[in-house]
Amino acid sequence: MNLQDEDFMQVALNLARNATGRTSPNPLVGAVIVREGRIVGAGWHRKAGTPHAEIHALNMAGDLAQGATLYVTLEPCSHHGRTGPCAEAVVKAGIKRCVIAMGDPNPKVAGKGIAILEQAGIAVRCGVLEAEARQLNEVFLKWICTQKPFVVLKTAMSLDGKIATATGKSQWITGEAARQKGHEFRDIYDSILVGIGTVLADDPSLTTRLPQGRGKNPLRIVVDSQGRTPLTAKVLTDGQAKTIIAVAAAAPAQRVKALQEAGAEVLVAGKGDKVDLTLLMEMLGEREISSVYVEGGGTVNFSLLQAGLVDKVHAFIAPKLLGGRQALTPVEGEGFAELQDAVPLERLTTEPIGEDILLTGYVKRR
Repeated sequence: MNLQDEDFMQVALNLARNATGRTSPNPLVGAVIVREGRIVGAGWHRKAGTPHAEIHALNMAGDLAQGATLYVTLEPCSHHGRTGPCAEAVVKAGIKRCVIAMGDPNPKVAGKGIAILEQAGIAVRCGVLEAEARQLNEVFLKWICTQKPFVVLKTAMSLDGKIATATGKSQWITGEAARQKGHEFRDIYDSILVGIGTVLADDPSLTTRLPQGRGKNPLRIVVDSQGRTPLTAKVLTDGQAKTIIAVAAAAPAQRVKALQEAGAEVLVAGKGDKVDLTLLMEMLGEREISSVYVEGGGTVNFSLLQAGLVDKVHAFIAPKLLGGRQALTPVEGEGFAELQDAVPLERLTTEPIGEDILLTGYVKRR
């Protein structure tokens, strides 16, 4: 094992993270060019439609790229898209060796970039820090392989599993640090999804509010089978971000028309009187929405879990005990009748966030 390769690949991975939440639907990619043990070029992909990481690194290195080693977190592309093929640029620059964290599962690339490099006589090593690279691009990998968005379910609850008191009070169960972390998550993902119950109860803006006005506002999605979103709701009136209202085919036509006239995009997802969440995710994926951050209530959370659509869970847990038989919980609906039907999580991590704890896990696929 060549530790030097791992060290330089770690630098490339760190560079890629600079664009977290900004490259959708493209992957996060970082690249460094090393000559005689010294980095002479570095770069990362900043936004879809702009130069890729390899191009930034090659431009910085200039003539020093001749005979050097390129470290890149994803296989160089081989096709003409919004930008030219990076693999050809790497060959033209005279790179002697290329170390790649992981291959690109995009059918337009999928080994073709590596083939171009090897045919030009460039020595290729693939798989260095691959696990880290795959986690970095978990959103891109889900979308490019399934054409459905990566779905993250976020909830904030008391230690006894309540998201509100028995009288419906929920502001605030968690502390300020946890709430800011939630806004940081909003800044990362393409869209934020809630159910109509959340809109009617809280009238949320679903925008990103970080210090100094940092952050981008995600696309807002409301699952609203019957088109009941009030025309005065913030998601329709504040002008801070685009809003999609997902309705069922049975939604009254006059409500749909009113929502459209209020500026919302209305998607009819489902033939009956309820939104088909699987169909909705397919429709979002077709629109190149690669990630959905869910801040819904117990009903929509259960429906997404029941449909097998959730990939990752962020659960903020406050050291408080609320009690109350009627107090709301993060996952409600009809529930799973048998323990073996429960949704298991794996790869669990915990992190202190102020006075609270953030538990993160991935849904274990059976």
